[in-house]
Amino acid sequence: MNYADNDFLALAAPWVAELTPYVPGKPISELERELGIRNAVKLASNENPLGPGPKALAAMAALANELGRYPDGGGFELRRALAEFHGTSPAAITLGNGSNDVLDLIARTFLQPGVESVYSEFAFAVYPIAIQAVGATARVAPARNYGHDLNAMLALINEQTRVVWIANPNNPTGTWLAAAPLRSFLGAVPKSCLVVIDEAYTEYVNEPDFPDTTHWLETFPNLIVTRTFAKAHGLAALRVGYGISDPRLAELLNRVRQPFNVNALAQAAATAAISDREHVRATVELNRAGMQQVSVGLTALGLEFIPSVGNFVTVDCKRPAAAINEALLQRGIIVRPLANYGLPNHLRISIGLEAENARFLSALAEVCAA
Repeated sequence: MNYADNDFLALAAPWVAELTPYVPGKPISELERELGIRNAVKLASNENPLGPGPKALAAMAALANELGRYPDGGGFELRRALAEFHGTSPAAITLGNGSNDVLDLIARTFLQPGVESVYSEFAFAVYPIAIQAVGATARVAPARNYGHDLNAMLALINEQTRVVWIANPNNPTGTWLAAAPLRSFLGAVPKSCLVVIDEAYTEYVNEPDFPDTTHWLETFPNLIVTRTFAKAHGLAALRVGYGISDPRLAELLNRVRQPFNVNALAQAAATAAISDREHVRATVELNRAGMQQVSVGLTALGLEFIPSVGNFVTVDCKRPAAAINEALLQRGIIVRPLANYGLPNHLRISIGLEAENARFLSALAEVCAA
């Protein structure tokens, strides 16, 4: 048999064969290797420019001699710390290899061919991937002002709907939903339908009407809230996140969760990071100053952007952004083009250190002038 002639695509489930994989932001090492340059700046993946806090670093260092052992498969200490932080039971916590892993767990547990799932236009790209990977049918609600239109989403829910996905704040647009309309939406969703609220960027928000929906879990037992340590806590490389839900939902998710899905370093670092309020405070302050710096710079260049409460801002280039993105790459600046989100004229820029933001704005000014 000539294995080169095998049509492996025909062996895959039809919905997997048609799936377009997620494309992450270009790594610094890849750009520098391609262009033969050094000191590139990455403002593409909404990472924390401060990195991990001192408590997380110390916890990882203390574990160095134990790396020959498997991690705690149940994540006892981390789940206990998270339960204490949120005022809930460890039984309500589902650990993930990043919050993306929890989103995938939800899809694999509750979606299948023949059922439907609802998300918004311009929402996180992982939602449609998770839906299609299990053969469910996606229903996409049109956005309103680049954010979630809750009435449009509610109109798509029917007897076949099993999961609704909401990012608050939304990635990649930085828009957000206030407490009253979101709570009203949850009250209108049938109890047979789960609502996932993805709060990956919640620590950055400074809006009086922005809700912490982990406080609503007793009122809405069909609610699952996901959080991550990749953003404000600076642990993106370790891949650790979690979901909070009714323990009955968490028990089902943990049936599907792979053993040892969160490694020992990640568990130790996250357990320490959850109590490091000073590092989160410093991160948020840096982001606030950086957002002001970038916003002023973009305005000076005559560019419009979507007001954001996250650690990134999305810019409308008023023309196809691919050429602008390429020109920025040639200058050692990595940002995120958004054509795959249906926003071909937009770029998303993560907020970095002051010097990184300044390099981006200077490079963008050169590109605009050219």
